[in-house]
Amino acid sequence: MLWTRGLVLLLCWGVTSGELQAVERDGARDEVRSDSRRQRSPPPVEPLDFGFVPAAVYDTHAYYEPGTIGILFHVVHAFLYIVQPNSFPKDLIVKVVQQNKGGVKVEEWRKPENVVLLLQWIHYESGFLICAVVGIVFVVFTPIIAACFCMCRCCDNCGGEMHQRQRKNADCYRGFFTASLFTTTVFIILGVLVAYAANHNISSQIKNTRRLINTNMRDLKTFANNTPAQVEYLTAQYTTAKNKVLSDLDNIGPLLGARIHSNLEKEVVPALDAALRMAGAMRETKEALENVSSSLETLQDGMGKLQASLAGERASLSNTLSDPACTNGAVSHTCNTIRSTLTQLGINADFSKLPDVSRALANVNTILKVDLSNIVQKGYASFNDTPTLVKDQTKNIVSALPRVKGMLDKIGNEIMAFAKMFPVEASLANFTIFLNQQHKTIESFYPQVDQMDFYRWIGCVAMLCAVVLVLAFNILGLLCGTCGYDKQATPTTRGCLSNTGGNLLMAGVGFSFIFAWVLMGLVTTMFVVGGNIEKLMCEPLSNRQLFKIIDTPFLVHPEKKNFLPAMLFQNPNIDLTLGAMYRECYENNGLYHALQLENIFNINSFLNRTVYNKDLGKVLEGVKVDLKNVALLEQVGRDNLMNFANSGLGEIDYPAYLAELNKGITLVDLLTFCSDLEEQADQLPRGALENALKGHASSIRTIHREQVVPLEQAMSTLSQSIKLLQKTSSDLPVKVTNILSAIDAAEYLITNNASYVVKQEAKGFVQTLVGYFQQYTNWVKNSLTAEVAQCKPISNIVDSAEIVACSFIIDSVNTFWFGLGGCCILLIPSIIISVKLSKYYRRMDTEDVFEDSSYNDTLNWFPRASAPPSDW
Repeated sequence: MLWTRGLVLLLCWGVTSGELQAVERDGARDEVRSDSRRQRSPPPVEPLDFGFVPAAVYDTHAYYEPGTIGILFHVVHAFLYIVQPNSFPKDLIVKVVQQNKGGVKVEEWRKPENVVLLLQWIHYESGFLICAVVGIVFVVFTPIIAACFCMCRCCDNCGGEMHQRQRKNADCYRGFFTASLFTTTVFIILGVLVAYAANHNISSQIKNTRRLINTNMRDLKTFANNTPAQVEYLTAQYTTAKNKVLSDLDNIGPLLGARIHSNLEKEVVPALDAALRMAGAMRETKEALENVSSSLETLQDGMGKLQASLAGERASLSNTLSDPACTNGAVSHTCNTIRSTLTQLGINADFSKLPDVSRALANVNTILKVDLSNIVQKGYASFNDTPTLVKDQTKNIVSALPRVKGMLDKIGNEIMAFAKMFPVEASLANFTIFLNQQHKTIESFYPQVDQMDFYRWIGCVAMLCAVVLVLAFNILGLLCGTCGYDKQATPTTRGCLSNTGGNLLMAGVGFSFIFAWVLMGLVTTMFVVGGNIEKLMCEPLSNRQLFKIIDTPFLVHPEKKNFLPAMLFQNPNIDLTLGAMYRECYENNGLYHALQLENIFNINSFLNRTVYNKDLGKVLEGVKVDLKNVALLEQVGRDNLMNFANSGLGEIDYPAYLAELNKGITLVDLLTFCSDLEEQADQLPRGALENALKGHASSIRTIHREQVVPLEQAMSTLSQSIKLLQKTSSDLPVKVTNILSAIDAAEYLITNNASYVVKQEAKGFVQTLVGYFQQYTNWVKNSLTAEVAQCKPISNIVDSAEIVACSFIIDSVNTFWFGLGGCCILLIPSIIISVKLSKYYRRMDTEDVFEDSSYNDTLNWFPRASAPPSDW
């Protein structure tokens, strides 16, 4: 029980983790209620790095690959499946155990329900029973048959008469018997080899058993030695959470201030951003007004000059068309066409009537004398200084840090004291001593095991030698008989070598009768025992069906539901089964999780006093932060915004501007007019008129290049600026009012609701601190589940026991009786064939001959050793 005590020591950590979960759930419910009012989730808790629990490395690899002999094992398993194809009788075994808890009583088996169970068991064992009956019949009748056979031969029957009748197909018979005996002998040799391989495999694997024992013992020692260090590492990592809490408390100003800032910035920052964008709009408005003013002046002056230039060019072109040359009939039509287009040489847009924007520009220039961007930046700076403000106003919290540190140190000391309540190291040290003693005890049995294995090996070899002796007589008899056989010799004149062969075959028959029934008795015994162990122990252990029997509720005791927790913890109601424990250990999980140790202790009171300490929240209950000095926008900035709203941008006659801008500079495109004029000039005869018209076209192009193009650029600038001003002035007072309202709302939130925000964020800050401890306890639970006291050695012990008992021993024993049993069965045809074949090799006393009789004309058979009757 030392190991159970040592393992139970770890339960305290598992329960601590489990109980803290309940506290976490209560805290989570309170947090949900709080969040439902605020409609915002708590900020995420920074993950802590607790490192890695010192891992144990186990040496045992509980896996066995039999190699080539595994083929024989599979053949034996297939044979056993043929003998016993029924599935594992779990329910039958459970009923038998439950009805015979007080011991097996003969009178109890007379009850009908027990008779039914007995019949079911006989049905399950029917294959083994039939084979066992066959073996018993073989054992019983073989000596009887041998005795009868001997007496029969003594009476010159059963092949005992030293006389062989002549047959024409005697050679055919001899060849058939020789081939049959040779084949039978080969199969017997194979059986001997199979049995010998199985016998040798047992001896070989016994040495590997030592390796498995050594590695399992080493793993158990590793388990015992590493567990205290792992538990100590778990307790030491409380310092990580404690230091993080102290660090956050030491920096409560920046941290809490950042939380408050983050809470308020959703209202404050958008309002300040809108004011900052409006300051940028003021600068853009000034540039647009300046562009409008300059562009309008350029257009008004340029349009006057352009109108004068076009009027002069139009008059000059009219004088040219008054030339007498235009009166010629062929030219007059062209001149009249050109004359009709002269009215198109004029301006289209009139910018002289558009009002100027000097008043609005003057107002904006006056407004921009106040740097609104700088004022807004001061608002940003004032709001962003919240962490510093909080830091200055929470110095009392920092001054209380030594008291908090003492409180957290007390919690750590209580955890360490709680861990030391259980003598983990001492118990595991005793467990290690116990392992060493047991290991030495096991090693002290190694010489006896080797000696017993040697005797077993000798006994098995002796059994095989009996078969080998028969094989030797058969082989020597075949060799001598075959080599010494002379076809020319008669049965009475056969040679010595042939006669020796026949005698050797009969010697093999004799030894077969002597050993066959003994060997079959041993084979039957090993078959019944080994086969049932394979079907009832090894197979269910391999597929874990055996665990289901052991884990059957109320199997061991009618008042104890579960066997394992009743044995370990004296609490049979814990839902802990051997199969579940094996699976957890096989996956190398922690023993805490495998044994469900959280069901043993209830330490809610300990958790409430230690890890989840409510005094930590009281430290921040007195936090008071005054944010009334935070000013987002000064009055100068507010007045500046209102002045901008009333700057006169909305009084500009934007439709008039856009109407003139939509018109062209001239009535016609001057470049198109010039191209048409040149085309018409080309239609005239070469001369002064043609040159004059082309000169006018060149002059008009010059006017377009020097006057129209700059005016078009000015129009484009004016159009962009007017559209920008129109967009800016659209609902400008409403926009300014909304900005000021947003700033007022943000300032009201800071001024009047700051205490509520501070209270909520202080509560969230406490939740963050508690979250560090929750991370610690969750990490402890996860570590206990998967990393601390990993119980792989326990499953390795079960697997190693299965390998040794089933793979090393039972499979080899079953293979041994399979091979030896085959030899025993094959001895029957060997006896029959050897008796038949020996007649053809042994020297006979008499033989059949043909002799002429003087008393009868017919041929009569007379033995050569005997003379014909004298009265014949």
